[in-house]
Amino acid sequence: MTSSSTLRPQTIQIFLPLGDPRSIRVAEITTRIVQVIEVPRPQLDAFLQMPESDQVAVYFLFGQSEDGADAKVYIGQTGDLRKRLAIHNKEKDFWQRALVLISRTNTLTQTHGLFLEWQCIQTARQAGRYRTENGNAGTKPHTPAPLEADCMEIFDTGRTLLATLGYPLFEPVANLPGPLAEAEVFYCRRAGADARGEYTPEGFVVLKGSKGRVQIAKGFENHSFAKRRDELIAQGKIVIENGATVFADDVLFLSPSGASAVVCAAASNGWLDWKNARGETLDDVKRGNSTASSSC
Repeated sequence: MTSSSTLRPQTIQIFLPLGDPRSIRVAEITTRIVQVIEVPRPQLDAFLQMPESDQVAVYFLFGQSEDGADAKVYIGQTGDLRKRLAIHNKEKDFWQRALVLISRTNTLTQTHGLFLEWQCIQTARQAGRYRTENGNAGTKPHTPAPLEADCMEIFDTGRTLLATLGYPLFEPVANLPGPLAEAEVFYCRRAGADARGEYTPEGFVVLKGSKGRVQIAKGFENHSFAKRRDELIAQGKIVIENGATVFADDVLFLSPSGASAVVCAAASNGWLDWKNARGETLDDVKRGNSTASSSC
């Protein structure tokens, strides 16, 4: 993940070739040659008529279930993008949008494509946001050092553009790759739980290794968060070990209350049930309120 010390202001331009912001979007950093083009599946034929579809490319097929869970991606590279996407349109059902990385100067080679495909699959699997539909992780091609440096610059641009378009494929859900400072960690230790989490711009992340309650509280089985809990268990992101639920991965929730409800297996106000090491609630720290604690 890009560290905060390397983040810098950037200007990103998004072009709407069909004039509709819900349709094809072309994103680029104005000082670089890389473009990422987002193509809704119903507009695939329109994209295949565009000159940008006639070159070497790395592509990403994104899909998810109706309720937004079980996000998937297939990552590939090709020298014949029109043919490859047409095949995937006939043979792969899971995806709703294709995102295509190309060079505005048409200078990507097959070697670029092979290296970038490998790098993208590795990084996506490390981040763990999407389930990769690739059968294998690919093989790192022999790439001379100067060409590999070019590929990594292209990759860094691509990851920024993908995230800007709403597909943070390569970004871990937790903000920092190393141990978090105590001030940034919140704990939920109610109802036998022992969970750690982080409040991020995307929501609340329950960190890997956190432990929750196995037994579901009365009435919680009909709660929407109970369904999310069941899905995470089915996906292997939560496992049951030694009388507790254990988070096998960092898991992002849209709200602190969703996170604490899944941890506690009960209705919960996450703004009150997540506390830092000083005993201050998330509500105290992030919203400046002073409120009494709730219980799971």
